[in-house]
Amino acid sequence: MSTQAQGPIDFRTYYDLEPYLFDTVSKRFTTDHTLSAFDFFCIVIWKANRAKSKIARRLMEHGTYPDLDAAVRALVGDVAAASTPKDKLRVLFNDWGLLIPTASAILTVLYPSEFTVYDIRVCDELGDFHWVANISRYDRLWDAYEKYVATVKRAAPDGLPLRDKDRWLWGKSFAEELRQDVATVFTRTKKEPNRA
Repeated sequence: MSTQAQGPIDFRTYYDLEPYLFDTVSKRFTTDHTLSAFDFFCIVIWKANRAKSKIARRLMEHGTYPDLDAAVRALVGDVAAASTPKDKLRVLFNDWGLLIPTASAILTVLYPSEFTVYDIRVCDELGDFHWVANISRYDRLWDAYEKYVATVKRAAPDGLPLRDKDRWLWGKSFAEELRQDVATVFTRTKKEPNRA
């Protein structure tokens, strides 16, 4: 990230990663067919911040790369070279060992009209698909993910692009959960010990 080549950086860009990912990273990938490690890990952090160091280790262990930029270039090159959506997910899941939540987030940023993020909150809203995260055989995973995407498309209002259908379902789940929490004064189902 060089401030000299690009001018001063407006760090507000990174305050909310989603607009940066879909307005900048996704468009840059469409043109360049590559990502920097910085942009790749913006995707990882957006989906699962807690997983970033584990994923970095996995990438570095995948081959003999001098740094994360080289590993990310190799991973993204493999994805871009895959000819079908099924093959693109296979590259991340089978070849690079990324789990479906992270793999689907990466592919959603790179190919937002073909993929949607596999997300537990959306699974809650759909009332199904929690089991998809436990599938280890790729062909079964792909079949389940395709059903998940089809259900996301049907469950959200017509006329929205796939990315907005995912956002709509996530937002609905968030709003309903918060309404319930407010109505019950944020009481939990399980009693927590009083720590005061």
